[in-house]
Amino acid sequence: MLSVDRVEKSYKKGGLFSKERQKVLKNISFECQQGECLGIIGESGSGKSTLGRLLLGIEKPDRGTVLFEGKSIEDRKSRLGNISAVFQDYTSSINPFYTVEQAMMEPLKLQGMVKQEARSKIDLLLHQVGLNSSYRIKYPHELSGGEAQRVCIARAVSTEPKCILLDEAISSLDGSVQIQVLELLKSLRKIYHMGYIFITHDIQAAAYICDRVMIVRDGQIEEMVMIEQLKDVQSAYAKKLLQMIIA
Repeated sequence: MLSVDRVEKSYKKGGLFSKERQKVLKNISFECQQGECLGIIGESGSGKSTLGRLLLGIEKPDRGTVLFEGKSIEDRKSRLGNISAVFQDYTSSINPFYTVEQAMMEPLKLQGMVKQEARSKIDLLLHQVGLNSSYRIKYPHELSGGEAQRVCIARAVSTEPKCILLDEAISSLDGSVQIQVLELLKSLRKIYHMGYIFITHDIQAAAYICDRVMIVRDGQIEEMVMIEQLKDVQSAYAKKLLQMIIA
């Protein structure tokens, strides 16, 4: 489904006229299969969120390719309705002047869905994420953090994409709410048969939801391992990162 081949990315370092560049991603190659939940784990500054932006087509790699079902992710048609995203900052993910219904209507309109059909779908989606129809008329400031993130998830699911990229999507939530959202993501994955790219620094959350994890360090893939084989990681860095859940 998603194929990343020898991707590299760097940014300008220093002042406006500086020619120095800092390489953030170095020779990244991997594949994510249809319906798979792949965790991308790394500490702050490891390059995982930069990789996320490349996977969404928000930024272009300096070198290498990112393909979605054989087509470049930079081609808007290849990703429209096929790949969605949920970000860490739910407060800026929803227009503060939009009601929940208006925010959720946007991706459905892009797919050409008629208003009445879209409204019925919004009711269904809200129910699936544990919110009732009364939330349709609420504004973002009237929602708790957990409720706002549920709305963001419902909106991401609305086009029934083949893949949702979740970039630190639970890290701003309280512990008990995190568990609820992870359970929600598990159930939605079964309903819609979609895959996830789960970007996080939280190895426990990744172990709970993912099929496979890719450990990233200093812009490179340190190790790739199936969840059932977490105890068998080879590198010292991966072992250190995994200590908290292997105990």
